Amino acid sequence: MTRLAVLGSPIGHSLSPALHAAAYRELELDWQYEAIEVTSETLEEFITSRDDSWRGLSLTMPLKREVLDMIDQVDPLVELTGSANTLLFHELGGARHTLGFNTDVYGITQSFQTAGYPSLDSVLVLGGGATAASAIAAVNRLSARRVYVAMRNPDRALALGAVGDRHGTEVVIVPLDMAAGLAHEVDAVISTLPNGAAHSLEFSAEDMASTVLFDVAYDPWPSILATPWIAAGGDVIPGIDMLVHQALIQVRVFVNGSPDMLLDNELAVLGAMRASLDAEPLWEDS
Repeated sequence: MTRLAVLGSPIGHSLSPALHAAAYRELELDWQYEAIEVTSETLEEFITSRDDSWRGLSLTMPLKREVLDMIDQVDPLVELTGSANTLLFHELGGARHTLGFNTDVYGITQSFQTAGYPSLDSVLVLGGGATAASAIAAVNRLSARRVYVAMRNPDRALALGAVGDRHGTEVVIVPLDMAAGLAHEVDAVISTLPNGAAHSLEFSAEDMASTVLFDVAYDPWPSILATPWIAAGGDVIPGIDMLVHQALIQVRVFVNGSPDMLLDNELAVLGAMRASLDAEPLWEDS
């Protein structure tokens, strides 16, 4: 049997097993995908101890950056963002190699596009971690000319500025407590923070009503940040959209070996993945 897994810590809440299982059923593949608790300290030993039954791995926090030193070859988006969330085991010349991919960028871009935002001019990103780097790369694909990144430790943001510089998007780093004051200057706010981490930020009702919020958090939903946004009548894109779209590209990688090669009957696969979430407890009643 072909084996796959999502790794992280904590990982018990992950919806990836439901999404991937639905995709492989639709593709009529007898593949096993599970969630496994793996920390930064145990990641390398876990990867190197996989036998030939293993096809690949999905990676969530805190492993998206730690895995880079364990990958033989990375795709351009991993090189750009310094973050990999997908690992493919590949036989080459009789030896086993690891290939790294970033599907988060596609997940964010596609989430905006399907929500009716095919382009953005300026964006405010909350947080400075691996997902923030993917967010900068994603909005660059949506033609954003400027990205403000609000983070608690701005002195750690050199790598984020480089992500924008590579493709002509200006990245401005500001302290997190300045974020609410910048909302009126942007088309979209992207929160890459854990649910509740931005609870001290108070955006005005006017800004929330006129600016789309994309919150990568999805459990519970609505998130602490999304709740007042919805009440103000603003557009909100939930993190579950990103999860589904990035997982679809992971399935492409695991099945076809490439993020760019479409799956057989891909629309049906995507529909099955979305339907699988109907049976999952995605959020608490608000």
